Amino acid sequence: MGETIHGNKFSVGFGGKGANQCVMSSRLGAKSAMIAMVGDDSFGNDTIKNFEMNNVDVDFVFKTSEAATGAAPIAVDDRGQNSIIIVSGANNLLSESHVKEAFNYITSCKVMLCQLEILPETTLAALKLARSRGVFTVLNPAPAVKDLDEEFLKNCDIFCPNETEN
Repeated sequence: MGETIHGNKFSVGFGGKGANQCVMSSRLGAKSAMIAMVGDDSFGNDTIKNFEMNNVDVDFVFKTSEAATGAAPIAVDDRGQNSIIIVSGANNLLSESHVKEAFNYITSCKVMLCQLEILPETTLAALKLARSRGVFTVLNPAPAVKDLDEEFLKNCDIFCPNETEN
């Protein structure tokens, strides 16, 4: 590391994994909602607008001035292999109290899809709440967490890891 290299393409798009899955669910016809935290900045405002343009309910997309909207620059090599640098930002401020605030939302879902782009304890609280009310739960455990608590496995119906998660 420590070198400057040239690239041949740059673009900005919406993400991360949970947001993309929510938007795609909506585009496929599912009633979709997002529970998230964004920064009170242009990326956060644009993210909310993107959800709205894709018919994703944003009633529980919270805004904070305490951190910037999370971002994840992605570098792709000539073989198509990617490296992702996650800057969590506002994602780390979504808490169990926000999950509790969205109680009726979560418990009325048919399916809840989670990942680990927010604090693991927040994800686990959401999974436990959903599971306790009979909601079908899916967990993509990315980015990987060393020594993932077995409670995650107990509280998800489908455990769907990426190809490699170290």
